[in-house]
Amino acid sequence: MTDNNLTGLAALSPPQARVLLLGSMPGSASLAQQQYYAHPRNLFWPIMAELAGFSANLPYPEKVRALNASGIALWDVIASCQRAGSLDSAIRDEQVNDFAGFFANQPNLAAIGFNGGKAWQSFKRHVLPLQIVPAGIKLITLPSTSPAHAALGFNEKLQQWQQLRPFLLNVN
Repeated sequence: MTDNNLTGLAALSPPQARVLLLGSMPGSASLAQQQYYAHPRNLFWPIMAELAGFSANLPYPEKVRALNASGIALWDVIASCQRAGSLDSAIRDEQVNDFAGFFANQPNLAAIGFNGGKAWQSFKRHVLPLQIVPAGIKLITLPSTSPAHAALGFNEKLQQWQQLRPFLLNVN
């Protein structure tokens, strides 16, 4: 399998975002559909539906609206890379997104959640040294929702993702 030049998806960020959820780089299904977490076995949308109080079966635009209404922004650490397939372990030559610009436009941001180890690793390596993360933002590493990370089941992942609940808008 040869490496492909990949470009990620645009940030989905409401102006009142309190939480930024970062993946590493969208997988093949997400890039093909131009939708975050499009793989049918990825647990991201079912977990978000539980946390933010919407149906995971909604059409994609409605799920995004529900997330945004809860103060959640979605993006990835990596803007572009070389990768064969969808596994994070295959990522090469990563270039990160413009976080300085993002943070400048998100004054209400209180937490950043990292969907899996690769997202955290790339952020720690490429973004933290720039010293652009606003003071007081909580950094939360979370278990990957990817079907490739099967060591934890839905309930175990959901329990850890509950750490985001205090930061959400309009959620009890």
